[in-house]
Amino acid sequence: MTSVFTRIVRGELPAFKLYEDDLTLAFLDINPAARGHTLVIAKPELPGLLDLPPELVAATALTTQRVARAIVTALQPDGFNIIQNNGAAAGQVVFHFHIHIIPRWEGDRSVKLWRPGSATTDDLRAVADEIIAHIQE
Repeated sequence: MTSVFTRIVRGELPAFKLYEDDLTLAFLDINPAARGHTLVIAKPELPGLLDLPPELVAATALTTQRVARAIVTALQPDGFNIIQNNGAAAGQVVFHFHIHIIPRWEGDRSVKLWRPGSATTDDLRAVADEIIAHIQE
């Protein structure tokens, strides 16, 4: 099934587009967490970060940085979040790779990221070893 984002890329659905190039598109989120909340998408319909070829990862990162700079200059937030969800358990709703840029102002409470937990040194060492064993060059 074609994603809503693909339909925006094709011009089948309207969007307030902020930036576009051959590989990426940035537009305002229609359900914003904050004023200026923007989505940066990869134009090809690929579900998550691990599905993107390296050149598309680079392109979306560069577009995210370019648009975030414009948001900061235009809206002058106190900060901003960059959020990218992969999979339903992580909160992904549209399974077409996208990055959220959410401007933040002191005290806005628009995004609650996580509750800090705790880990022992042994826990950290064990999980680090598990992950390192699977890192590929």
